[in-house]
Amino acid sequence: MSDNLAADATAEDVAVEEAGALARLLTENVERVIVGHHDAVEDIVTAVLARGHVLLEDVPGVGKTMLARAVARSVDGSFKRIQFTPDLLPTDVTGVNVFNQQTREFEFRPGPVFANVVLGDEINRAPPKTQSALLESMEEAQVTVDGETHYVPDPFVVIATQNSVERDRTYELPAAELDRFMKQLHLGYPEAAEESEVLARVVGDHPIETLDPVASADDLRAARETVARVTVEGDVRDYVTRLARYTRDHAQLGVSPRGSIALLRAAQARAVLDGRGYVVPDDVQREAVVTLAHRIRPAPGGERTGRDIVETALGTTSV
Repeated sequence: MSDNLAADATAEDVAVEEAGALARLLTENVERVIVGHHDAVEDIVTAVLARGHVLLEDVPGVGKTMLARAVARSVDGSFKRIQFTPDLLPTDVTGVNVFNQQTREFEFRPGPVFANVVLGDEINRAPPKTQSALLESMEEAQVTVDGETHYVPDPFVVIATQNSVERDRTYELPAAELDRFMKQLHLGYPEAAEESEVLARVVGDHPIETLDPVASADDLRAARETVARVTVEGDVRDYVTRLARYTRDHAQLGVSPRGSIALLRAAQARAVLDGRGYVVPDDVQREAVVTLAHRIRPAPGGERTGRDIVETALGTTSV
C-alpha cells in the first residue's frame, strides 16, 4: 500500500512539474511579442490554466489585442476573433440554424464562439443582448440555439478587450457578465526602455507573425487537470472565504461565491507556475486583486474602488 501511495505521489509531482514547465513556456513565448508586462502575461497564463476567461481593459494602443493574439498563437488550437460593434447580433456570435433546401432540414452553422481561443475585441461596443450571447458559453461551455444545445471545444477560453477611455456609443458590461471573467487586467504604458524595445522588435516582420505554438490542445487539457488537483488545505480555503466576506461587508456589492471559487482556482494555477502541488496564502494574495476587484461595486458616493477594497482586505484579514 505504501509503495502505491509513493508511486501516486511521484506521478503527481511529475504532473505538477510538467504543467509548471508548460506555464513558463507559454509565458516566455508570449513575451517574444509582449514587452514590459510580465505580471500581466503570467496572470493571463494562470487564468488559462485555471479554466478562466480574461478581460483586458486599458487605453488604446497599449497592446491588449496583441497580448490576446500572442496567447492564442501560443496554443496549437482553433482561434476566432469577434469584432464587437453596435450592429453585431447575438447569432453573429453563437451561430444560427439555416434551412438546407437539398436535405429539407435545418442545419446549425456555428458562430465564432466555437473555437479553443476566442478573442472578443472591444466587447463594450456591442449592446447588452449581444454581450450576453457569450455568457452561457463562458460559464457552461455550451451554447443553446433554438432550444438545441451545442458544446464549444475543449479547451475553451475567452479573452476580451475593452477601451477604458471612450464612452460614446459603448455599453457598460453588466455585473453578471463581469462575474464570468476570472480576471480583469490593466496593462498601462511601458517604461521608456521597454517602449524602445517594442520599436526595435517591429522593425521588419512583426514578431506576432512568426510566433509558433508551444503547446497543443492536449497539453493544455492535461495541465488544466493537474491544476484542478492541486491541494488546498482548510486554512487556505478559510482565508479565501474571509477575504470574500470582507468585501461583502464593505461594499454595495461584494464578491460572490463564484468569485471565491475563481480566486481558489487562480491560486492553484499560481502554485503550479511556481512548481508546487499545494496552495499557500501567498498564492491567494498574488491573485486576489486581479481576480476579485472587478466583481465589487463600492458604496455610492464613496471614493474607494474595488481594488482599494481588496487591498484593504488583504492588509487586515488574518491568514
